[in-house]
Amino acid sequence: MSTNPELELALNFIEKTDRNLFITGKAGTGKTTFLHQIKNESLKRLVIVAPTGVAAINAKGVTIHSFFQMPFGPILPNQPPNNQQRRFSKTKIDIIKSLDLVIIDEISMVRADLLDGIDQVMRRYKNRNKVFGGAQILMIGDLQQLAPVVRPNEWSLLQQHYNTVYFFSSKAFLEADVVSIELKHIYRQKNEDFITILNEIRNDNLSEKSAKILNERYNPTFSPSKEEGYITLTTHNNRANLINNSELNKITNKSRFFEAEISGKFSENSYPNAAKLELKVGAQVMFIKNDSSQEKRYFNGKIGIITDISKTSVTVQCGNESDEIVTEKETWSNINYSINEDTKEIKEDLVGAFSQIPLRLAWAITIHKSQGLTFEKAIIDAEASFAHGQTYVALSRCTSLEGLVLKTPITSNAIINDKTVSVFNLSVEENHPDESILNESEIEFQLNLISELFDYQPFLYPITRLIDIFYKNQTSIKGDVIDHLQTIKDDGIVALMKVSNGFKNQLKVLSEDNILPENSSTIHERFTKAVAYFLNHTQNNIAKPLDAINFSTDNKAVKTDFSKQFDSLQEKLEEKLFALQKMTTGFKVQAYLEVRAKAVLQKMEPKKKKKVASKRDPILALKLRELRDEIRVAENIPAYQIFTQEALYAMCDDLPRTSQELLKVKGMGKTRVAKYGEEILEIINNYCTENGINKFNEQKKEDKKPTKQISFELFKSGLSIKEIAKERSLTVGTIENHLANYISSGDIDVLELIDLKRYKKIRNQIEEAGEVKGLTTLKEKVDADITYMELKMVLMSMEA
Repeated sequence: MSTNPELELALNFIEKTDRNLFITGKAGTGKTTFLHQIKNESLKRLVIVAPTGVAAINAKGVTIHSFFQMPFGPILPNQPPNNQQRRFSKTKIDIIKSLDLVIIDEISMVRADLLDGIDQVMRRYKNRNKVFGGAQILMIGDLQQLAPVVRPNEWSLLQQHYNTVYFFSSKAFLEADVVSIELKHIYRQKNEDFITILNEIRNDNLSEKSAKILNERYNPTFSPSKEEGYITLTTHNNRANLINNSELNKITNKSRFFEAEISGKFSENSYPNAAKLELKVGAQVMFIKNDSSQEKRYFNGKIGIITDISKTSVTVQCGNESDEIVTEKETWSNINYSINEDTKEIKEDLVGAFSQIPLRLAWAITIHKSQGLTFEKAIIDAEASFAHGQTYVALSRCTSLEGLVLKTPITSNAIINDKTVSVFNLSVEENHPDESILNESEIEFQLNLISELFDYQPFLYPITRLIDIFYKNQTSIKGDVIDHLQTIKDDGIVALMKVSNGFKNQLKVLSEDNILPENSSTIHERFTKAVAYFLNHTQNNIAKPLDAINFSTDNKAVKTDFSKQFDSLQEKLEEKLFALQKMTTGFKVQAYLEVRAKAVLQKMEPKKKKKVASKRDPILALKLRELRDEIRVAENIPAYQIFTQEALYAMCDDLPRTSQELLKVKGMGKTRVAKYGEEILEIINNYCTENGINKFNEQKKEDKKPTKQISFELFKSGLSIKEIAKERSLTVGTIENHLANYISSGDIDVLELIDLKRYKKIRNQIEEAGEVKGLTTLKEKVDADITYMELKMVLMSMEA
C-alpha cells in the first residue's frame, strides 16, 4: 500500500497534523485496510466507533451510542447534557479527556444530529471552546453507499435544524474545517470497462455505451450449477432468506447445527452470525471472517461448497482450488476501552466474545450485508426498486464483468442517487489537499499544541461562575473568598491570556520560514522562557490565591454549585502545572502529547477546600452539631433555623457562658436564644468546666489537649476513622497514626482498628519474616497489600 499516494497523504495528515479528516473512496479502494493500519501504527491516543453493532465489531471498535452514551432518538442541537442516557464513569471521562483522535467508521450511515451529539459530549468533557473538544476526528466512508436511517417522525423534528440527514450537514462538521481525501487506487476490479461503468453509476451519469456493455450481462433465466459458486445479491432480507432456505431444503443430506458460544456482554443485534447455525453437506456457503491462523486460507466473502461436517469443524471446497479448507469456530470480540493504570495508555478490554463457525449460507445475501465484501461471481436480483446507492454497492461487490449476471436490466431509473450527496462529493474532488497544505497543516498543528500549553481560556468559565455565585449568594457564603477570586481572574487568568495571545502571534511570525516549530532553535529558546514565565505566574497568581480561599455555607444548593466550579478550576490548575513542569526542557510533539495525556490522568487527590473553621477544640463543634441535629429531627425543620454554621463557629470561638453573651453571637437573635439557648449554654459550660476554661474564656495552656488525644476521644465517642478525619480536616493516615499510639498502653485494642482475619494474616507474615532491621525491610518481606501503618499497629500490639 506504500505506492498509494492518496493513502500516504491521508496517513501523514493523521500523524503530523490535527486537521479533521474525511477519507472516502470508491468500493474496493482499501478504506478498511487504511483504518486498521492507523489503529496498528498510530502513536496518537485513539478510539474507533461505528454507527452499528456489526460495523463496530468489524472495525474492532465500539458503537457510537455505547461509547458516547447517546439516546437512540433525535438529538436536537443544544439539548441539555442530562438528556444523555446515563452518567459517564470516571474511566470514560478520563479516556475522552485524554483522546487525541476519534475514528468514525461507516460515516455514511451517521446522521447529522448524531455527529453533533458526539461534538456535545467531547466539548463537555474535553474543551468546551473547540469543535469536538479539540480532538482530531477521522471519518471514513463512502456516501455513495449506505445512507443514514431516519424515520419520517424523526425527520419532521430534525429538518428544522438540518438541511439534510447526512453527517456533512451537521453543525460540528461545518465548523470543523475538514480536509477530504478520496482514495483513488481500486484494488477490487482490474477491468477498465467495468471500472468506468462503476464510476458512471456512482456519479449518476451512466452512458449509453456503458449501459450496453453492462446489460450484456442480463440473463433472466440464468441458473448456475452448484460448482460455479454464484451468490445472489437482493434488496430485501426476506428474499435472501427465501432463496437460502429453498436451496438448503433441496439438499437431502441431514442438517447439522452449531450453537454459538457467547460469553460476557455481546448484544444480540451485534451477532456476526446465527446463534444456531444450520448447515448441510452440499450447501453453498460464504466465509464471513478472515482466517485468524497464519495460513490465511480464507477471507471475508470467499465462497465454497461444504464437503464434510464433523462435531467441531466444517470442510469447504472453494472453486477449483486443490486443497479443501477445514474451519473451526472463530471468535469475534466485543471490546470496551479503559486506561492502563501503569502506562496510562488507552487499552482494549475484552468484555464479550461470540464464537461460531465463520460460515453463512451463500446462495443469496442482501446488498446491505454485502457492503465491504468481494465476490468473484454474483447474480444481481434488482426485482424491487433500489434505494440510494444500492445499485452501486451491488455491482461494486464483483471483481469483474465476466462474473456478473443481471436478473433485470440496469437502466438509469434503477440508479437512485441523492443529489445533495453528489454535490458534496464534487466539492471533495475539487478541494483535494496537496503536500503544501499538509506542510502548512503540520506547522499549524505544532503551533496549536504550543498555544494550547499556554492557553488559559478554559480557566475563564469556572472562575467567572465562582464570582457570579458569590455575588448572588454573598449573604450565605462566609469566609475569605471574593478578593482571592478577583486576584485569580484579573492578575492570573486574564493577564496570562493577554500574554498568551501575544506569544501566539510571535510564534506565527517566527514560523513563517516554514521550519517546523520543534526543529526551530529560535522557537525553542522562546518556548523555554515562556514555560518559566507562565509557570511562575500560574503558581503565584492562581495557585496561591486559590489555596488561600476558605468558605462555608449552610445552603446546600449553593455549596454544591460553588464546590463544583471550585473543583473544576482546581483540576484545570493541576493539569496546567503538571504540563508546564514537564515541558521546561523544550518542545517536541510526541513528548507533549504524552505529557498532555498524563496531565489529565494523574491521580491527584483534590485539595480539601478550606472551611471557615473554629480556633477551638472540634469536640465542642461536634457536640453542638449533635444538639442541632436532635432539635432538627424533633421539630422537622432545617438545621440553619436553629443556628447557622457561622453562628456555630462563633460560639466555639467566643464560648458564650450566659444568655446575654449568646445574644451577641451573630445570627443568634432573641427568639433562637429563648428556644434553644438553655441547651446550647449547658453544652458550652460543661465543655469549659471539663477543660478548665475560666470565665474569661481562656483555656489554660498547660491543659491544652495534644492533637492525638483529641482523635482518641473522638474515636472513643463512637466516630470512625474516616469521620474523625473529616471532622478534623486531617488525612485518614494521620488519624490512624494518632490512634496507633494508644495500642501499646492498652487504651485501644488493635482489633478495633484491624479485623481479626487480617490481623492473623499480618502477624503470621511478621513471624515468618523473622528478625529484620527496620519497617522498610519488613515491608519488603510481606504481601504488597499490607500497609506500613498496619505493620506498625500489629508490631505495637505484639510488643504490648
